[in-house]
Amino acid sequence: MNTLDKKLLEEVKNLSPFELKNKLINLANSNEKKGVKIFLNAGRGNPNWTASTPRDAFFTLGYFSVEETRKTWCDGDLAGMPEKPNIYKRFKAFCNSNTNAPGIELLEEAVDYGIREYGFDSDSWVFELVDGIIGDNYPVPNRMLLRVEKVVHNYLIKEMGGSIPDKASHDLFAVEGGTAAMCYIFDSLMANHLLKKHDNIALMVPIFTPYLEIPHLSRYDFNVTEIHACELNEEGRHTWQYPSSELDKLADPNIKLLCVVNPSNPPSVAIDEKSMKYIQNIVKEKNSNLMIVTDDVYGTFVENFKSFIITLPYNTLGVYSFSKYFGVTGWRLGVIALAKENVFNKIIHELPQEDKDDLKNRYSSLTPKPESISFIDRIVADSRQVALNHTAGLSTPQQVQMALFCLFALLDKDDTYKKQTIDICTKRKKLVYDHLIDLPMKKSDIHSACYYNEYDLLVWANLRYGMDFANYLKEERNPLEFLFDLAEKYHIILLNGEGFDGPKWSIRVSLANLKDEQYSKIGEAINELFNKYHEQWLESIK
Repeated sequence: MNTLDKKLLEEVKNLSPFELKNKLINLANSNEKKGVKIFLNAGRGNPNWTASTPRDAFFTLGYFSVEETRKTWCDGDLAGMPEKPNIYKRFKAFCNSNTNAPGIELLEEAVDYGIREYGFDSDSWVFELVDGIIGDNYPVPNRMLLRVEKVVHNYLIKEMGGSIPDKASHDLFAVEGGTAAMCYIFDSLMANHLLKKHDNIALMVPIFTPYLEIPHLSRYDFNVTEIHACELNEEGRHTWQYPSSELDKLADPNIKLLCVVNPSNPPSVAIDEKSMKYIQNIVKEKNSNLMIVTDDVYGTFVENFKSFIITLPYNTLGVYSFSKYFGVTGWRLGVIALAKENVFNKIIHELPQEDKDDLKNRYSSLTPKPESISFIDRIVADSRQVALNHTAGLSTPQQVQMALFCLFALLDKDDTYKKQTIDICTKRKKLVYDHLIDLPMKKSDIHSACYYNEYDLLVWANLRYGMDFANYLKEERNPLEFLFDLAEKYHIILLNGEGFDGPKWSIRVSLANLKDEQYSKIGEAINELFNKYHEQWLESIK
């Protein structure tokens, strides 16, 4: 490469993929001087779609809610607080008088759904939404608004592959997106002596990079065992599933925690039924105290998806973010879900007396019986350093928007919106593969979310040109060169799969954030650059 030397390769080799992305963007931006006005950034997974109807409903609810504040006190720019008596009657009158308001149909259906399906008191339900969207009170309860929690619970169970129960099976904590959930969970695991420094944990890899980086921070310094999705099919291509030899590592009772992103990132493939059952048996027979944290943000993009919160609810703490499915990365909407009966509470109950005394002191300001606090409520308190537990919780307007997204999905009996998002990603995946010679898209992959795709260039090299070329890439070239060449010569940003603990020569394409036709350009560029690498190899062996 003309612009890249060994020193720069050495400098960037240990960077997180998201930090490496910034270097690639700088390189692609430098081409503006050469007349290139735009570059294609398929490195980050921010979707380019948004769910508009539940947003319409949210803002129309906001308009009604502001009207309600003026009914109690109106003095110029100053208004009062909404009042509960007869608010449902006033809401219905508002709907009848504003039939053309954006999202009014969904809003009215959502309110009536809560009354019909959950038996909510009509005034209490509307008042919770109105007071919540106005945001004039602290979140009460601080873990999650009562009726909002029931709505989000049923949405989550449905989307994670379960049947909606008559009574809540899980407690939820509304948080500032999946990233906040990760921070809160790791801190609470340590604070409650469920994990200690240098303890053994396992990661199912490839995985979202913070799960790789957080365990090695000095405050944790965990010993990490990696469970590799290294299964290959008869063609020698990755299935991104986990062979039993890898899953058997979980039988070691010294491994206290398993972290998994399911469907995975970057392969974007859900764990299949065979592996799920295998893990269930391992936990049941060999490692019954295994704690599992599953991040299921991409689960909605796989039909008939099954999460660990459904298959192993007793052992699993679930994390779900609304960011990708509804296009709300800026809203920071997420939940932590924990079954009412769970292994986390069990282990806390069985802690040595010294640790129990420490926890009794830690949470004594919250209740006369701190030992009775569930782990999920400990996460709530720990998220505000315990002392500020009374002001914990996600902002109430965010919780109301979350509820409207969930009600929108629950009312969509034909899964029209779900099918739209799945079709978007699947189409874009095909557009890339259409240009990758001798690397066809798999005809049937029921476990693929298609939100990202990970391409192992060594596998492709072997399939297309033979093992000698694959060995040349592996021994003579650096995989980061390929990404820098894409950025400099084709103005395309992709991420390195190795940064997610994937194969060294793999690259990640986000299929969510660009226009359809731009994915054809990405496929063409990858294929053309790959050809050039092959031509350079042919020249070298002459």
